[in-house]
Amino acid sequence: MELAEVFRFTGMTAVVTGAGSGIGRETATVLAEAGARVIVADLDGGAAEDTAAHIVKAGGQAEARQVDVSDPADVARLVTGAVEQTGRLDVMVNNAGIMLRKPALDITPEEFERVLSVNLKGVLYGCQSAARVMKPGGSIVNTLSTIVDFSTAGTGSYAASKKGAEALTRTFAVELGPRGIRVNGVAPGWTDTGITRGRSFDENGAFDQQGFDALAGRMAGSAPLGAVATTRDTALAVLYLASQASRCVTGHVVRVNGGASMA
Repeated sequence: MELAEVFRFTGMTAVVTGAGSGIGRETATVLAEAGARVIVADLDGGAAEDTAAHIVKAGGQAEARQVDVSDPADVARLVTGAVEQTGRLDVMVNNAGIMLRKPALDITPEEFERVLSVNLKGVLYGCQSAARVMKPGGSIVNTLSTIVDFSTAGTGSYAASKKGAEALTRTFAVELGPRGIRVNGVAPGWTDTGITRGRSFDENGAFDQQGFDALAGRMAGSAPLGAVATTRDTALAVLYLASQASRCVTGHVVRVNGGASMA
C-alpha cells in the first residue's frame, strides 16, 4: 500500500463522541480532512451541529448526533444508526469526558458516579457497541489522559476513571485482536481546551488570560520538549491509530504530552 493510501479514509465511516469541542472537535475535523464521513456526537446537540457545519463548510462529510455516552442504549443507537446510514463503521473514537476538581475526601457518591458514568462507562459502552458491528480492520481509539501516569491533587475521580479506561482499552485489545479489530488509547497532556480554561475564570466569570498563560508556561516547563500539546497534536495521534499505518499496534497508549511522562 502506498503511503498516501495508508492515511486515506475515503469511503470510511468514523464516529467521534465528545466532538462538540476541544480534542473531539479537532479529531472529527482531522478524520474528515483525511476523507472519512464523520458522525459528530456530543451531549450538547448544538455544539455537535456546529462542528459538523464547520467540517462541511471545509468540504468534508459530517452529520451531527446528540448522545449521552453514560446511557448504553443511547450509545448503541448512535453506532447502529451510523451503520444503517452509511453501511459500515471503520473508526470509533470514545472521546467524551468530564472533569471534577475536588479533594478526594469531599467527593460525594453522586459526583463520583457521574464522572465514572461518562469517562469510564462511556468507554465501555462505546467499545461494546463498536465491536458488535465492526469488521476486521476496524479501529477503536479511547481518549485517556497523562494523569494515568501520576496523581495530582483534586483530580481523584478523573484519574480513577481514566485509569479504568486504560485497563478497558487493553482488555478490549486482547479480546478483539483475534477478530482483526485494534483498540488503542491516546493520553493527552495538559492541553488548551475548555476544561483547562475553566480553571482560569474568577468568581465573577471573568477569564484571567495572564493567569492562564502563566499556567500554560508552567506546564510547558514540566515537559522535556518545553511545549504543551494542541488539540491537533492529539487529533493527529488519533489519525495514526485509526489508520493502516498502525495495523500492528493494539493495546497501546500514545502519550501526547511533550515527554511529561514516558511510561
